[in-house]
Amino acid sequence: MSARRVLHLPRGFSFSAVRAGIKESGNLDLALVEAVPGTTAAAVFTRNRVIAAPVEIGRKHLSAAQGHVRAVIVNSGNANCATGPSGLRSCLRVCGETAHLLRLNTQHVFPSSTGIIGVRLPAEKITTKLPELIAQREASEQAAVGQFARAIMTTDTRPKLASTKFRAGRKTVRILGVAKGSGMIHPQLATMLVYLFTDTAATPAELKRCLRAACDETFNCISVDGDTSTNDTVLLMASGESGVRLSAVKNKFQAALREVCGSLAEQIVADGEGVQHVIRLSVEQAKSRDEALDVAQSVARSLLVKTAWAGADPNWGRILAAIGASGVRIDPNKVTIFIGRQMVCRSGVACAFNEAEAHAELARPSCDVRIILHRGRASAGFLTTDLTAEYVRINADYST
Repeated sequence: MSARRVLHLPRGFSFSAVRAGIKESGNLDLALVEAVPGTTAAAVFTRNRVIAAPVEIGRKHLSAAQGHVRAVIVNSGNANCATGPSGLRSCLRVCGETAHLLRLNTQHVFPSSTGIIGVRLPAEKITTKLPELIAQREASEQAAVGQFARAIMTTDTRPKLASTKFRAGRKTVRILGVAKGSGMIHPQLATMLVYLFTDTAATPAELKRCLRAACDETFNCISVDGDTSTNDTVLLMASGESGVRLSAVKNKFQAALREVCGSLAEQIVADGEGVQHVIRLSVEQAKSRDEALDVAQSVARSLLVKTAWAGADPNWGRILAAIGASGVRIDPNKVTIFIGRQMVCRSGVACAFNEAEAHAELARPSCDVRIILHRGRASAGFLTTDLTAEYVRINADYST
C-alpha cells in the first residue's frame, strides 16, 4: 500500500472549494464535501475546555443524526471560537443554509472552522458563496480534492493528503485523508482538522473504535509547540459504496487507516511552523506505554531541548533534565540516550561520543533520538520538532 504518491479516491464523496473573502489574502477559504445517502461517521475532538462553536455544533449534529453525515462545510481564516452565542448562531446559519441548498436535514451537516480566535464569523460571506460552492462540487476528481485541501489551510505551507487501498476478494476498499495543521500541535489533539473518507460499509460504533485506535498511535503522538487548539477535529466517514463491510476486513482496514493517519501526522509535523528539523523520539523499556508517552511529551515540549535541536546542538543534558521533569519515577542512573547512531549518555552520565557527528545527525531534516529507561518492556514512538526564530515570527504577527 502507498500512502502518499497516488490518490486512491473512495466512491461516494464530492468535493469543492471557493474564495469567500474570509482570508485577507484572497486565497481559497471555504470548502465542501457531500456524501451519498447512508454515509456513516465518527469523530474525535479537542480536549481543550475552550471549544469553538463548530466543535460544539458538530458533536450535537453527529449525536442527533445517530452517526450519519451527508455534508461537511469548512471555513478557514476564522476559528469561530470565543464568539459567544452569536458564534453558535452563525454556525447554525451556515449549516442550515447548506442543508437547504442540498435538500438535507440540518443535523446531517457537519461544520468545521479554523483560523484566528475571538473574531466574529462573517456568516454572510459564507452563505453568499454557498450556491457557487455547491455548483462546483465534483465526485472522484483529484483536482477537486486538492482544492479542498488548500481551502482548509491556515499557516500551512502545503496541503496534506494521503490515501491507500486494499483488496477484499474481488472488491477494492479505498481510504483518503485530508488534513491541515502547522502550529498549536500537541496530543489530545493538535491544531488540526483531519477528514478521512472510505467507501467501506460500517456502523458509527465500528468507525469510532477504529478511529480512536488510529489516533492514539498517530495524531496523539506528535507535538510541535506543546499547545492544544480549540477547534481540533478528526472525522471519519464511510459511504459503503465498495460493498465491503468493515467487519469482514477489520484488520486490513485498521492497518490501512493507521497508514493514512500516520502519513498525515508526519506531514503535519514536517510542516510545523518554522520547523527545520523533525525529531523521531523513541522511548524504550518503560513500565507502560503511557509512561513512555509521558517521558516523550516532557522532552518534546521542553523549550531548552527544542532550541538546542534548532541549533543542531547535541546537548543531551537538556534531554535528561526533561526526562526527569516528566513525573515518571525514573532512576537517573539507568537512563541511556542515543542521538542518531551514537550513545551520548549512559547510566545517567556522559560517555565518549563524536560531537561533530552528533551535530551532523541533528542538522539533518530528520533525526532519531532514543531514550532507554531500563524500567520495563513498554515503548512508544513520538514525532516532534525543533523551535526556531521563524516560529516566533509567525506567531508574533498572527493576528496583525
